[in-house]
Amino acid sequence: MNQKKMEALINDLLKEIGEDTNREGLLKTPERVASAYEFLTRGYHMDVEEVMNEAIFTEKYDEMVIVKNIDFYSMCEHHMLPFYGKVHVAYIPNGKIIGLSKIPRIVEVFARRLQVQERMTQQIADTIEEYLQPIGVAVVSEAFHMCMMMRGVEKQNSSATASAMHGVFKEDSKTRNEFINLIGPRNL
Repeated sequence: MNQKKMEALINDLLKEIGEDTNREGLLKTPERVASAYEFLTRGYHMDVEEVMNEAIFTEKYDEMVIVKNIDFYSMCEHHMLPFYGKVHVAYIPNGKIIGLSKIPRIVEVFARRLQVQERMTQQIADTIEEYLQPIGVAVVSEAFHMCMMMRGVEKQNSSATASAMHGVFKEDSKTRNEFINLIGPRNL
């Protein structure tokens, strides 16, 4: 990202909304906002291969593996406002497992981009499917969207849930229900 170009754009934006960019409190705002956007969108520069870091292992285990309550923060691509919440991920290995810390890192790769919740959820599931070829994978995301809370309908207590199911989680309601029961009540 070109830091100076971003700073100039933010400076222009501040002027456009009616601010005095020479006001003391705003003097370093373009620099801070540019740095913040670089951090908030760092997923564009993250590589899933590097995130995996050779942490896929051969293992004879064929029961459900769940990592739940993974906090995430993302930016709505429609309004560039934050949405945030939790992701729950499950997979049933088919001879390969992944280091558990890699699952939240996969979430981070896709959350730290301009996103829609539905796509992010699907990308997480697709990535685990691609790298592990499990018997099944399930991802549920739950989020609060600032674009619904701060503007538009202004509904502060509404949340959105999206899911992506592959393999046995999609085909077998018993397996899917076991996953939903194991992740428990979700009250963000």
